[in-house]
Order: sequence, then C-alpha cells, then structure tokens
Amino acid sequence: MNFRLGCAIWAYKGWIGDLFPPESHPRDFLRLYSQRFITVEGNTTFYSIPDAETIARWAKETPTEFQFCLKLPKAFTHQGLLEPHLSEILHFLNQMKGLGTRLGPFFAQLPPSYSPALLEDLEAFLMALPRSQAEFALEVRHPDWFQEPHRRRLTDLLEELGIGQVLLDTRPIYEVPDDPQLHSERRKPRLPLQLSVTAPFSLIRYISHPNLEMNQPFMEIWVARIDEWLQQGTRIYFFVHCPVEKRSPTNAQYLQYLLEKRAVPVPPLPWNQLEPFSTQLRLFE
Repeated sequence: MNFRLGCAIWAYKGWIGDLFPPESHPRDFLRLYSQRFITVEGNTTFYSIPDAETIARWAKETPTEFQFCLKLPKAFTHQGLLEPHLSEILHFLNQMKGLGTRLGPFFAQLPPSYSPALLEDLEAFLMALPRSQAEFALEVRHPDWFQEPHRRRLTDLLEELGIGQVLLDTRPIYEVPDDPQLHSERRKPRLPLQLSVTAPFSLIRYISHPNLEMNQPFMEIWVARIDEWLQQGTRIYFFVHCPVEKRSPTNAQYLQYLLEKRAVPVPPLPWNQLEPFSTQLRLFE
C-alpha cells in the first residue's frame, strides 16, 4: 500500500455524527477511526508514553493493514541535545514493537531552538537509531535548516541514512486573508516547504484551512506531486490537520476525492465504502 491518508489524532468527540456514528463512545474511537482511515499520525506519544497494555489494545482494535506513525516523546526531543537521551529513545522504540506490523515510520519533531549548530549531535542521534528495524523521519523547525549550506548538509545526511524528511505545509493557513479561526494554528512556524524525498517514503503534514474551498489550490498541487512520487515508487503518508479539528476528516476526504478524480492510483478510502449515516459522507460524489 503506497499511499496512506489520515489525521493527526483518532480521538475527538466533535467527530461524532460526522466521522463517527451518532452516540459513539470514546472507548470505541480508535476502532471506529481505523475503519475509516488506514493510518494516524499518533501525536499522543509526543505527550505521554503508553504502557504495554495500552499498546496491545491499540493493536487489537485496529486492522492488520492499519499503521501508526508515532512521534517521539517531547521529553526526549525538546530538552536540548538529543544524544544524552538516546538510551531513553531506544527504550521507547523497543516498547512500541508491541504494535507489530501496525508500526509505521517514527518521526522526531525538533523544536525551533534546535539549530544547525547542533548538527554533530543530530548526526550522532540519527546514526544510533535502529534503522534496520524501523523507519524514521525528521522534522526541523529552526529557519536556518532551510538555508544553504545547512539545507544541503541535512538533505545529504538524511539521504545517506535513508531517513525521511517530514514535509510541513502551513501555506493554507498563512497564504490566505486573516481569519480568527487560524490564530491558534499560526503558532506553527512559517517555514519554506522543501519538496524533497530522502527515503523510500515521504511523510507529509498538511495544515489545512477550516474552509474547504481555501484548500483547493494547495491540494491540487499536492495531487500532482503525489501522482509523480507514486510513479517513482515512493510510499506516502499524508496527514491532514486543521485549526478547527472537526473539519480534518472532511478535508482529508476531499483530498481523496481529488486524487480519484485525477485517476491517481491510490487505494480506496475505507470511510467512503461504509454505509452512510450522514449526507456529508458522500459530499463529494
């Protein structure tokens, strides 16, 4: 399965009656989500580390083809240097093995304070990751990483190690007229979108606009890019965020609609194959 589409989270009460059936219970959110999308970004591990019982439950409640792309805990990635936390990170990675085949690429999100001056630390950290046992991606947020010569040095390092570069696309919330709905999400860094593939896969975090029509030009560009990369054999994980979380699933569904409309060879979205309980589920047909 070379294309996986999902959201940043799976548990959101505002999705009841839209993504989830009416009167759904929170304990069923993961099972219901995994019947509608085939991957999730897994932001939950950024804030806390699940125990073995929780990991086993995640595996039990999801289909075998479902994948979690888990973010490394911020307790390890946002405390200065990375290398001193290597043993803790490796322990975390070992804990997550309980997900088995449901484990997609891990990714590390570095804070804006982590600059190219720390390249030596970053290189030591990346080289120590068990790359033969799992896949990894990296998201950098210090603006200097997007300027030469640091941009090329980082790209070369990631290509050499087969580590993906997370593509954070915040254009839909910045390149539009000011909107009160966007104020909280505009805390995310406004950084250049570097469209490079440094591994056999690409992990994309698309920060969508709450108003669906505002996403149209950006999604059309992504449809063409996804088509190109799939033809080149790249696996793609595409995660749709939104400042108004309620709208993330519908925005993701619209991207699927555009891909199918262009005949891009992507798998069907499971959500579209379910018996509808709301007209919104078939909004784009």
